[in-house]
Amino acid sequence: MTHSRALSGKHAVITGGGRGIGAAIAHSLAEQGAAVTLMGRTLPRLEQQAEELRAFSQVHCEAVDVAQADSVAAAFAAAQARLGPVDILVNNAGQALSAPFVKTDPALWQQMLDVNLTGVFLGTRAVLPGMLAAGWGRVINITSTAGQKGYPYVSAYCAAKHGVIGLTRALALETARKNVTVNAVCPGYTDTDIVRDSVSNIQTKTGRSEAEALAELTRFNPQGRLVRPQEVANAVLWLCLPGSEAITGQSISVAGGEMM
Repeated sequence: MTHSRALSGKHAVITGGGRGIGAAIAHSLAEQGAAVTLMGRTLPRLEQQAEELRAFSQVHCEAVDVAQADSVAAAFAAAQARLGPVDILVNNAGQALSAPFVKTDPALWQQMLDVNLTGVFLGTRAVLPGMLAAGWGRVINITSTAGQKGYPYVSAYCAAKHGVIGLTRALALETARKNVTVNAVCPGYTDTDIVRDSVSNIQTKTGRSEAEALAELTRFNPQGRLVRPQEVANAVLWLCLPGSEAITGQSISVAGGEMM
């Protein structure tokens, strides 16, 4: 990928930016010149990631709980005071807890909705007025193929991610004439800590080996592998670069052919 610095002068916020997909996205946007605010629950992890990015661009870190309205409002206000209005928002923070439906209690259900769906609503609400006033904005929601199809034992997670895709489509129509695009990027099983935790969970519950547990996840991908975080980041970057203005309201699968 060229280093044209096409995003110079833009301020990008990435939630869940300290590791995995979020870290890869932050790196790609910073390389293209965007000033970056990393948000997440653990400030030391964010700062560690920020050190790697400062070779490319300005980087600021803010601790946030995306499920709490007051926390989100404070974090975004601080980010904008530091680096200016937000031009690009990547709602990447998420959490995946599994349980059979009959063992999915109201607390687990609510937690999945709060983190994965309400978090997207709160973050977007914090930046959209500024984007509309500026006449330019990019909102990119990192969902999952679980927003496009069902998987067993993650009904609450699937419901939340399906909700994000519905929100993406509705908001894209509201902003279509305002030069603000809203899209969802939907990775399949990706080589991240969340998926490694899933592998460990399968091992614990079934007694399978790590290789067998990993095969249980990669079997969904026709390419027979985990998606790489950088592949997800490449899709996000494309949606931010000049030339993608006609792409809005879409759910873009990065899943090796799992979704067609």
